[in-house]
Amino acid sequence: MNLRVFKKDIEYFVGEFIEDCDLFVLLNPQQDSEEIDAIIEEAVDLYNNLKQRAAHPEGAKKAYYNGLIKEMFEKLDELSEKLSAAVAKQA
Repeated sequence: MNLRVFKKDIEYFVGEFIEDCDLFVLLNPQQDSEEIDAIIEEAVDLYNNLKQRAAHPEGAKKAYYNGLIKEMFEKLDELSEKLSAAVAKQA
């Protein structure tokens, strides 16, 4: 895994999640989107945090980046669960 690929992965995975949130809001304009907006803000914060930390590694690079990859997917899973709960609540 090189840094360029990892940065592209961050853009792709977090970007796809944000697009899913936007799609729900667009397809359900009658629903209150404040909760979805808060989830999108969390995803943007995750994106910014990961990009900044990827640019400034600490310690052994391989272990550091493997930890960032694991963290990215764990956080995206948490955000996906929040999105699913919000969608179920509004359905």
